[in-house]
Amino acid sequence: MKWVWWGAAALLAIVLAVAGIAAVRTATFKPAGAPAAVELAAAPAFDVNAAAGRLSEAIRIQTISRTENVVEDPAAFAALHALLERSYPRTHAAMRREIVAGHSLLYTLPGSDASLPPILLMAHQDVVPVEAGTEGDWEAPPFSGEIKDGFVYGRGAADDKGSLISILEAMEALLARGFTPKRTVMFAFGHDEEVLGAGAKATADLIRERNIRPWFVLDEGMAVIEDHPLTGGPVALIGIAEKGYMTVRVTARAAGGHSSMPGADTAAERLARAILALRSHPFPGSLDDGPAPLMLEALAPKLPLMTRAAIANRWAFGGVLTSRMAALPSGNALLRTTIAPTMIDGGAKENVLPQEMHAIVNLRLHPRDSVESALAHLRGSVAGIEGVTIEPSGTPNNPSPVSSTTSDSYALIASAAAAHAPESAPVAPMLVLGATDSRHYVPIAENVYRYAPVWFREEDTRRVHGTGERMSVENIGRMVGFYAQVIETGSR
Repeated sequence: MKWVWWGAAALLAIVLAVAGIAAVRTATFKPAGAPAAVELAAAPAFDVNAAAGRLSEAIRIQTISRTENVVEDPAAFAALHALLERSYPRTHAAMRREIVAGHSLLYTLPGSDASLPPILLMAHQDVVPVEAGTEGDWEAPPFSGEIKDGFVYGRGAADDKGSLISILEAMEALLARGFTPKRTVMFAFGHDEEVLGAGAKATADLIRERNIRPWFVLDEGMAVIEDHPLTGGPVALIGIAEKGYMTVRVTARAAGGHSSMPGADTAAERLARAILALRSHPFPGSLDDGPAPLMLEALAPKLPLMTRAAIANRWAFGGVLTSRMAALPSGNALLRTTIAPTMIDGGAKENVLPQEMHAIVNLRLHPRDSVESALAHLRGSVAGIEGVTIEPSGTPNNPSPVSSTTSDSYALIASAAAAHAPESAPVAPMLVLGATDSRHYVPIAENVYRYAPVWFREEDTRRVHGTGERMSVENIGRMVGFYAQVIETGSR
């Protein structure tokens, strides 16, 4: 009996010790590598309403991208270039402008110290089309650029002419007050980000050929989420990596014939089993790598005590955190490579058994995975299904490396983000779930970040690429001030 009591006492001591360690770690927890604040240059004076008017003009020029390697309307891009030159005379007088790959733009303002690596800001000129039949669902016509109730409406307002115009507004305002950089400043505005990014790749290749390695690249990608699902309040999210992109074609083959005499195993059934097999064998997901753990650490001070305790003690509660995050589609996408069947086709007639059926499956690759490892995982998932093959469709892209959150460039961007975010909003690193032109600059830059200080509610994000795309005049003001401070502070 004595040994039972001694065992219970020992177990209690262990439990109390573990609880004590967890309590201390929770009380003393601080995000790893939180950047020091950077003293920012004062934002220049500018006319935000005039900037909104110029964004309106840019939206009216329909620089639409639909198909890889096809520029649908070259005249539209020429018209946009002419508008930019006309609207920003100081910028075009001071910066060297080059046209790359037919329609992409590269601007350079040499600094006084050529030994310093340049900073490079990005945006893109092209927009996605408007879905036919939805035009009447917009608050204003989708290519009108109408300014209504404090918003500029139109395709491209948020993605990504708002950033493009704001970057040029910032430079024009800086030059108006005599800005002369010590560090070279570059702008790169691709023309086909929405379909392939060939213009961005060509521009990055040109910069590499000139042996230029930017200090950092800043592109679109993340923003301020005013009602973040974890904190319930505003959070400024800076993209430090982006997922890779791969689409595969799943083919199922079987004997054909008349539908009145189906065999025991048809192509349609094999394809259905293959899709279910892919979905029932998800990629591993964890909080051991990638941007997700860094994001949670940065958000921890704003989270409930029990969640904060779990983050501070991932050694004990990592599995619980992972399962809780994985229960939400948005959280699950941060943890792993996702698998999404999107299209199915096959068959020629309702009474003919097809010999082949096909499915298109889209993957967004987590930074721990690669195109090769993802293909191996998918093929392993269907290895037991006869007649099924999986091959890449289109040009896949590997995920980007994770950029530093302890660099001077991250500290600069984080400080500028905090200056234009709601008061006391945390600034946190984030994994960008989509793809941007910046992926082409990863091989040539020290670090690549993806952020604009646009305040969005979760419901507003559905407008991007969707019905009612818009940009508030207030957000234009934030972007111009943000870009101006990043440019001037980063180039001195």
